[in-house]
Amino acid sequence: MPTSPPDLEHITAQTLMHYDQRAEDFREGTRHHDVSQNIAVLLRHIQGQPPFTILDFGCGPGRDLRTFSGLGHRAIGLDGAPGFVDMARIDSGCTVWQQDFLKLDLPSGHFDGIFANASLFHIPGEELPRVLRQLHATLKPDGVLFCSNPHGNNQEGWVGGRYASYHDLATWRSRMSDAGYREIEHYYRPAGLPCAQQPWLASVWRRAAQ
Repeated sequence: MPTSPPDLEHITAQTLMHYDQRAEDFREGTRHHDVSQNIAVLLRHIQGQPPFTILDFGCGPGRDLRTFSGLGHRAIGLDGAPGFVDMARIDSGCTVWQQDFLKLDLPSGHFDGIFANASLFHIPGEELPRVLRQLHATLKPDGVLFCSNPHGNNQEGWVGGRYASYHDLATWRSRMSDAGYREIEHYYRPAGLPCAQQPWLASVWRRAAQ
């Protein structure tokens, strides 16, 4: 049975409240996380000459916005938690849009790349195809989407006050292909650890013509 609009509203509101109430702790806890591998793989696969226009989808406190901007790219952040949006604007100096993931308002064909690091897994499975198509539409032709999500056995539900979905590789490939993307590469993180200690599935996708 499809999730009702009020239930979707509750999922979004509760997840955003969880982050908003812990915004400062989250910033301190993730400040030194090394995602350079993820940033590099996105930039490597974008075609054309830099600087690139990058959407940091689920930018949180703005750590990666600073990195993209510092590399000379035009970085725009998007997050739904007001506390994160304020932090990201101040800390990065970049434009940051406050938008609910389930109520996106994005320009068409605008971005060379989208960096969705630890964000798409908060979208309920039945809403994911629509959101992926919206991200597809905001990419330029041949634009690139990077995403990194905790993987699992396609279960979803509440985890510690947040709603989360845990897809396996086959299911994620199917979702992305159906939304109009072609896989470029994927890998598991953190690098250099046994598979059982790599909870993150990172993947890179190119917008296919539709």
